[in-house]
Amino acid sequence: MKLESQVTGNIGMYYACYRLSRMGWNVMPTARNARGIDIIAYNRGGTEFIGVQVKALTRRSPVPLGTSLDTVMGDFWIIINDIGQEPVAFVMMPDEVKALAHRGEKHGKVSFWLQPKAYDTPEFREAWERIGHGYEYE
Repeated sequence: MKLESQVTGNIGMYYACYRLSRMGWNVMPTARNARGIDIIAYNRGGTEFIGVQVKALTRRSPVPLGTSLDTVMGDFWIIINDIGQEPVAFVMMPDEVKALAHRGEKHGKVSFWLQPKAYDTPEFREAWERIGHGYEYE
C-alpha cells in the first residue's frame, strides 16, 4: 500500500511526538502546512524548550531539503525511514544536516538533499539520547 505524502508526514510527526513524550517532554505539534518547526517540546518544569523538524520517508531514500539550506532550523532534526512498516529514526542537529547536505543542480535549478549514506550512520541511528530527557532529576 502506497501512503500519500501528507499521511506519511503525519505518521512521522506523531511517531516523533510519541517517542519524545516517552522521554518526558511535553510535546505540541505545530500547524502541519507551516514551514519550519514541526514540534515544540518543553520539559516538565517549563525551563527548557526545543524545536524539532521531522522528515518522514516510506523507505530509505534521500531527504529533500529544498532550494536553500536556510529552511534547516530548530534544535534537532529527526528523519524517520520505513514509516509504514518498522520506523527507524535518525536524530541530527541542524548544523550536521547543513554540513552533510548534497547540492544538486538540474536545468539551472539548485536543490539540496541529504543522502542516506550521510544520515544513516551509527552516530545518528536511534540516537534519541542526543535530545535528552524532559523530566528533571530529583
